Amino acid sequence: QVQLVESGGGLVQPGGSLRLSCAASGSIFGIAAMGWYRQAPGKERELVASITTDGRINYADSVEGRFTISRANAKNTVALQMNSLKPEDTAVYYCKILSVSGGYWGQGTQVTVSS
Repeated sequence: QVQLVESGGGLVQPGGSLRLSCAASGSIFGIAAMGWYRQAPGKERELVASITTDGRINYADSVEGRFTISRANAKNTVALQMNSLKPEDTAVYYCKILSVSGGYWGQGTQVTVSS
């Protein structure tokens, strides 16, 4: 059974930083990409950042230049370094893995940016 476990969320003041991590366990074959999504109250879930196995990276316009995604292929982990956080970054952040056997989601971790 595949499990994705996220960590690193919390409460931070505007301008602060947080680092999210996601570790995948279980039998996952043919991982194509890993990424982070977020969902704010009353809004649709949106892509924040993604990274493919061969290193291609994509960021949402709203986080470009502030967030950095990275992955460790051998360990099936992906991280999201979030700097210069804004109140509008407040959301539940979800890790996702896309593989030949399907897509897998983590349970989500809350990020709150507030003074």
